[in-house]
Amino acid sequence: MSASPFHDERLLFTPLQPESDAIPLIFAFPNEYTIGITSLGYQVVWATFAQRLDVDVARLFTDIQEPLPQQAELLGFSVSWELDYVNILGMLESLDLPIWAKQRQDHHPLIFGGGPVLTANPEPFAEFFDVILLGDGELLLGEFIDAYKAVRGADRQTQLRHLAQVPGIYIPSLYAVTYQDAAGAIAVIQPLESEIPATIQKQTYRGNTLSTSTVVTDKSAWENIYMVEVVRSCPEMCRFCLASYLTLPFRTPDLAASLIPAIEQGLTVTDRIGLLGASVTQHPEFDALLDHLNQPQFDDVRVSVASVRTNTVTEKLAQTLVKHDTKSITIAVESGSDRVREVINKKLQNDEITSAAINAKAGGLSSLKLYGMVGIPSETMEDVEQTALMLKSLKKTVPGLRLTWGCSTFVPKAHTPFQWFGINRDAEKRLKFLQKQLRPKGIEFRPESYNWSVIQTLISRGDRRLAPLLELVRKYGDTLGSYRRAFKELRGTLPGLDFYVYADWSQDQVLPWDHLQGPLPKATLQKHLETAQASFSV
Repeated sequence: MSASPFHDERLLFTPLQPESDAIPLIFAFPNEYTIGITSLGYQVVWATFAQRLDVDVARLFTDIQEPLPQQAELLGFSVSWELDYVNILGMLESLDLPIWAKQRQDHHPLIFGGGPVLTANPEPFAEFFDVILLGDGELLLGEFIDAYKAVRGADRQTQLRHLAQVPGIYIPSLYAVTYQDAAGAIAVIQPLESEIPATIQKQTYRGNTLSTSTVVTDKSAWENIYMVEVVRSCPEMCRFCLASYLTLPFRTPDLAASLIPAIEQGLTVTDRIGLLGASVTQHPEFDALLDHLNQPQFDDVRVSVASVRTNTVTEKLAQTLVKHDTKSITIAVESGSDRVREVINKKLQNDEITSAAINAKAGGLSSLKLYGMVGIPSETMEDVEQTALMLKSLKKTVPGLRLTWGCSTFVPKAHTPFQWFGINRDAEKRLKFLQKQLRPKGIEFRPESYNWSVIQTLISRGDRRLAPLLELVRKYGDTLGSYRRAFKELRGTLPGLDFYVYADWSQDQVLPWDHLQGPLPKATLQKHLETAQASFSV
């Protein structure tokens, strides 16, 4: 880049001038600037550090950096995509730091990480990190810095033992994992010392002021967008959904006290607003928010909305979006099969999908994007055929509305009721079937790579034995063939790909994340699983 993109940033906070003895901290995003600066989580954490007198923070991306301290004491990574681990290892090496936590010495910075990937299941990456923050930054960041300050001058082991006492802070090196055998399941996960907590509880921020952009720039992937978190979590609790289960409870900011002032602040630096959340239209005051945005003074404001719940797509919503320069809306319906939707707890009927499409077109939208998946536990080919029929019927009912079907393969996620299931080997065939059925009918089909789903499953269900494999994969080149080659080379030291990816796991099995407590206890997830299984044969 010729000119630094940092010069184009419009800040919505005032960074403080750090004290002379402030902690030198590097906060990294393991991808390019344009991607990292579009991450609301990264923005908020960076601003939190930059507004502390006792922290001197510098940002680092794969392609650009601020001037870095000579001797950083803390180096943090915000991790929101699994395969970015390759960049994490590369960035550590570029800073002349050992990639393995066990090889770092007192003069090396403590390497910490957070974000959705590490909060869900940090175990495949555990041996690369000294410290992992589990949960919401609103609570954890201040506790982490304050706890570190108390042992700032101590040796590394003293620092780690002290940090391990802070709720939500996980120190992987202080826990031993024992396996039934080299290629078998986990036997036990336990702390190395009695004073180290046996379980670490994810920290949940329960306040009703949610996140908003701290920086706006035309160099971000979404140009000049100011992001407002309208809801956190999702009340629907689809049984495969990490975004719902891992982030419970459902939280909404007050419209008058929080959302409207946040939007007005954003409009001082840009005319583009992004309303974010797993299910933004389920904010109890969403209709009043639309009324607010429909006032004449906001006529030139562009509004983008994340995925919305199907039965909240009204003609008024569509008209508001069209007025504010949005041509398309996205809904997640998962399947065209009533039975499959019951299995996953998707409270939705096909006629509601039809109504959403009719309202979208009547309100002036030109495009409707629907998201679904194949390979959901208990799914049969008949269920997939029903999805194709539902979409073809929709195309006939609402001619002229452009339909897109984005389709992924079911991937089991930690802390959800479906964490015990492997993925369906027939999923790739089912994606191809849908492609043949839909594209000739003028329905745009966007499948997510089945091979990527395999790797995502490997990492989402992985344990610490994967760390050497991940390092090998990076060496061989980041392809599916690299994973197979690495498994072959490490045979006998870890289970095969089938164990992690395709096998259904016993509910008695020790899971890699059993010592990390999410919002709901394991027994509750098992009850939700039993309810789902009752619908398998309906």
